[in-house]
Amino acid sequence: MQDEKVFIERLLHPKTQQDAFRELLQLYQKPLYNHIRNIVLNHDDTDDVLQNTFLKIFQNIAKFKGESKLFSWIYRIATNEALTFLQQKAKKTGISNEEVQQKELNKLESDVFFDGNEIQLKLQKAIARLPEKQQLVFKMKYFEELKYEEISEIVDTSVGALKASYHLAVKKIEEYLKTN
Repeated sequence: MQDEKVFIERLLHPKTQQDAFRELLQLYQKPLYNHIRNIVLNHDDTDDVLQNTFLKIFQNIAKFKGESKLFSWIYRIATNEALTFLQQKAKKTGISNEEVQQKELNKLESDVFFDGNEIQLKLQKAIARLPEKQQLVFKMKYFEELKYEEISEIVDTSVGALKASYHLAVKKIEEYLKTN
């Protein structure tokens, strides 16, 4: 995409870098917040991870090779930052990633930034029971409505494997919702 190349050049050039980065923030801040929030669940943690994500983007934009879309590269950074954050949080507290996620899930009801109802909480509980990769795929496809091709670039997995993961995730969620 020609426009993307020009935009990346603006991000790299010292004279246009600040304005271009402001545009990048404006364009990606809300969707990345939602993406990260879907992974870490906690508003304050999401803000921290979002800040780290934009910092990493800024520091590493010169390393962007253009082998994928800028969008995919940015989302891959956000995803990795969110997953790393959860791993570090689990390590610090001496509990598993699943337990960290369960604690955050239990806090969602009292979270003023969560506007979901009882059904959405139940869905979040069902998603939390999935393996990490199925969670990621389901959240990106279901909540963010990303295409399989986009998710494939973000998580570096084949489209076929993603379709299978999504299908399995949906089946497990349906089963959980029927029985709970």
